[in-house]
Amino acid sequence: MIAGGVRVLNVGLPLIVGAVPDSDVVQLDWRPPAFGDAEAGRLMAGLQTAQTRAANERAVELMQSVRPQLVGVRAAREVVPGMDAGRLLLHAGPPIAVERMCGPMLGALMGACVFEGWAASADEALALLRDGRIAVDPCHHHATVGPMAGVVSPSMPVVVVEDGGRRAFATLNEGLGKVLRFGAYDAEVIERLTWMRDVLGPVVDAALATAGPVDVTSLVAQALTMGDEGHNRNVAATSLLSRRLAPVVAPLDGGPEVLGFLARNDHFMLNVSMAAAKLSADAGMGVPGSSVVTTMSRNGVEFGLRVSGTGDAWFTAPVGPADGLFFPGYSIADANPDLGDSAITETVGLGGFAMAAAPAITQFVGGTPDDALAISRSMRRITVRPHPAFPIPSLNFTGTPSGIDVLAVLDTGVLPVINTGIAHREAGVGQIGAGIVTAPPEVFVAAVHALAREAGR
Repeated sequence: MIAGGVRVLNVGLPLIVGAVPDSDVVQLDWRPPAFGDAEAGRLMAGLQTAQTRAANERAVELMQSVRPQLVGVRAAREVVPGMDAGRLLLHAGPPIAVERMCGPMLGALMGACVFEGWAASADEALALLRDGRIAVDPCHHHATVGPMAGVVSPSMPVVVVEDGGRRAFATLNEGLGKVLRFGAYDAEVIERLTWMRDVLGPVVDAALATAGPVDVTSLVAQALTMGDEGHNRNVAATSLLSRRLAPVVAPLDGGPEVLGFLARNDHFMLNVSMAAAKLSADAGMGVPGSSVVTTMSRNGVEFGLRVSGTGDAWFTAPVGPADGLFFPGYSIADANPDLGDSAITETVGLGGFAMAAAPAITQFVGGTPDDALAISRSMRRITVRPHPAFPIPSLNFTGTPSGIDVLAVLDTGVLPVINTGIAHREAGVGQIGAGIVTAPPEVFVAAVHALAREAGR
């Protein structure tokens, strides 16, 4: 007899040991590397070298050394590269032709055309877009990010975040309800955008001119200790920013109205965090041999990935809807596949990677506080190192996992977790829920092939 009895280690399907009592079975969750793609697995193994590790450390060092400062709010045409001439609209995600766009993105583009005065109606705007008389391009190609549909037009106010002469931009957050970023475009949406252009943007810009730049990294770090994760939960960060600006906003023309808007919009700081994350992530682009992810983004049809060592190249794959909670009356059948540039927060170690900081977020996206801790811990397996500026109390003040490594994703089978909102698949409806989505494995397989070509393998 064996002391203590016999236990079974099972590496296959649980059904194989179905006759054995559960207490006697240790189920090992093993997966083949590279998601079962033998060639990708071979390339991955060949790229796991000291040179790659050094390149990854360099890329992450560059990303983590950025200290973004919120310095102003300006019209997009004044500051966003390429938006000072012609009829150009920016959108979230990797490049996509108008005829392939999803309902929410088309709705947001139509609304932007009406807002700019290029079209008198949504139907007229749609005709202009389909005829190619309005140019479209990804936000990421213009140092800009936008949540959900991510649409930016020349007259829209954008936050300006900078460090060392480099800049990044994002639209101002509209709040909840019927909003452009979720594809709504009726008169209420246009009226709000007009107020944001004429009142909100100038007031916040004037306040920043008086109060001075806001250190976004420090503000977000403080918010992480107060229950935010920097993506779907921004209550603390928005409150901290509002408190910083309130004394100089209050006396300004339109100031009380702006303060009321900020008090009702818990997500105002999200767009600022996104611009800061974009500035940080872009600093890590172009490091030869690095397999660190610098962009994750979705356009409602495809998920897009960019990697430091392959520069501006996009790796894309179909994206599905988020798994989460829906507002009353809606279900997964109503949901559009995931979209938005907001996954740039996860790219630098916030959002889903910082879930352990925000157990309350699980009430919004589904799951439990234990799930939040487990997700943050699992993200350590696919990242280069903790972010020193973003310590998490519940993880013994270890920094959030930062620097997603394509090779580690293929080696472990662990996919990046992204917190997200859920838009209705039809233009004009808006948000119907929130949840969690994972990056598709195909983009990492494509990336490792490109990295191998760059390395001459």
